[in-house]
Amino acid sequence: MIAAGSGNDFGRALGLPVRAPAEAARVIARALREDTHRAVDLGRVAGRWYGTVLATGFDSRVNDRGNRTRLPLGRFRYGLAILAELAAFRPTPYRVRLDDGPVREIEATLVAVRNECAYGGGMRICPDARLDDGLLDVTVVGPCSRTTLLKVFPRVYRGTHLAHPVVTSFRAGRVELDAPGITGYADGEPLGPLPLTATAHPAALRLLAPPLRPGRD
Repeated sequence: MIAAGSGNDFGRALGLPVRAPAEAARVIARALREDTHRAVDLGRVAGRWYGTVLATGFDSRVNDRGNRTRLPLGRFRYGLAILAELAAFRPTPYRVRLDDGPVREIEATLVAVRNECAYGGGMRICPDARLDDGLLDVTVVGPCSRTTLLKVFPRVYRGTHLAHPVVTSFRAGRVELDAPGITGYADGEPLGPLPLTATAHPAALRLLAPPLRPGRD
């Protein structure tokens, strides 16, 4: 794997060079020579594999709005989309089911189903997620005001948002999500409207990569 995308969270979690193709090629060559590899989990949803996150709610609404923008604004269009979504901000009624448990009816600002802890270039939305535990981590940001959301959001980069009372987290092998008017995005790509079911697939992918330092993922 050569991490040369925009966020590179999956590559970063594996301890690979980011936006350095030549260095990544040397890592791959060394891994081939030394036969070092790592089996990692993947998530699967709507017939597609994903390595980082299934995003739904506020962040997927931002993606929707940004993708609809046809002006040549580059990355600024998503900043403008965030401001526009904040202006129209409202919690969404969800139906959530974890594994074979009961259906939970909740209101949420967003629900993220993670295979790996970070997305969006370093936002640690599920800081305890691991790439090799065979499970998906679910972070739910409950109903809150715009002011609370703006206070909680910066803490995502440090992974300290889980301590806030509006945030809860769960772990499961299968996650069913349903909510009106919400699009699901896996690894930043649109999947279509909810309902969607994500499943964890342990050791689904073997990658040439250096051994991880303890706590890296």
